[in-house]
Amino acid sequence: MLDQNLEAVPRTDEIIREFSNQRHGAYQPLEQVASAESQAALRQMSIERLMAYGVHHADVVELRGRVWAGESWQDVADELAATCLDPPESHISIETGVTRANRLFRASALVRMSQMMMVENSEERSAIFARAGELYAEAGRLTGDLDRIDFDTPYGTLRGWLCRCRGREPVGRAIVIGGIEGWSMDFGAMGQALAIRGVETVTLDGPGQGESRLVHKHYLKFGWEKSYFSVLDEMESWEPKLPIAFVGNSMGGAVGMHLARLDGRIAAICDNGGTPNPGRDRGNTTFAHKMKAHTGAETLEAAAEVWKSVRPVDLEQPLTCPLLVVHGGLDPLISAEDALAMFNSAVSKDRHIVTFSDGDHCVYNHSDDKHALICDWVISRLEAAR
Repeated sequence: MLDQNLEAVPRTDEIIREFSNQRHGAYQPLEQVASAESQAALRQMSIERLMAYGVHHADVVELRGRVWAGESWQDVADELAATCLDPPESHISIETGVTRANRLFRASALVRMSQMMMVENSEERSAIFARAGELYAEAGRLTGDLDRIDFDTPYGTLRGWLCRCRGREPVGRAIVIGGIEGWSMDFGAMGQALAIRGVETVTLDGPGQGESRLVHKHYLKFGWEKSYFSVLDEMESWEPKLPIAFVGNSMGGAVGMHLARLDGRIAAICDNGGTPNPGRDRGNTTFAHKMKAHTGAETLEAAAEVWKSVRPVDLEQPLTCPLLVVHGGLDPLISAEDALAMFNSAVSKDRHIVTFSDGDHCVYNHSDDKHALICDWVISRLEAAR
């Protein structure tokens, strides 16, 4: 029987507001949050997106609640990371390796979030990201199925994380990348979801992303494809030799489609939230400046020229390998027309488009279902390619 009080159960945002009420006084509308940066953070870093990037629910609630109440996004994220590493209850028992790994993963996610509202490259940002990587690497050493991996390329080092298939032989391999803001560690859950199903996966910071950029100074430059080709070269040399799939999230979907058009070693490509026109004019917006930081260019105009070299749609050299396009019906960044343009540009005999009717950008609000869809599709195409 339907609970007659069901409509009275608070939604998560209402819980966050109540948290803010109890801890910091009366709740204020988002527009009245004093800091413009905090307003932007609360708009952009939704509950679902934060959790998809590895921030645990309790930390999400406190982070958003305290920022909504007026505290600094970076300060709260840093404080919560410190608490994860040394919680007040830790003195009552000896910490096990499982517990320590969990705390390290949580802390790494929060440290990564602490720099999320930074737009430009800086030494401070690089140091923050390097720390997040060290925490993540320490957690991986404890779990035993996650290794830091560096790839040598003509333009410098690319950093990735190898998610191993624990207790089973892999049926294939995959590369997973993010976009302008969410990077390899943020998509660790997708890498683990593939690995546990039998796909040995590299979650990669491509040119202009994550540690490749902020630690190794490897930016998206003209000829950027050669860096990815070097990654494919190395993975192709691994034993046993296995087919390779590519999963691109957000702008990474456009990058992945471009690469899959050019390199037949990519046996299947999934575009989750990519744009058919990465180089379009975005004006003098914050997002345009983030894209500029991705390239290391001096001007927005120079950065835009680099981004025009990313061509997921090319009617003269269309995509031919199996394609899965995943789209969120409520995505504020990628329209249904954009998703269809990606889908229709391919001449692949095996192509599918799946729309989550209430999905947000990259379908962060249906992570489990999204992972199941993408992972099962990837496995089936890799098995067919063997």
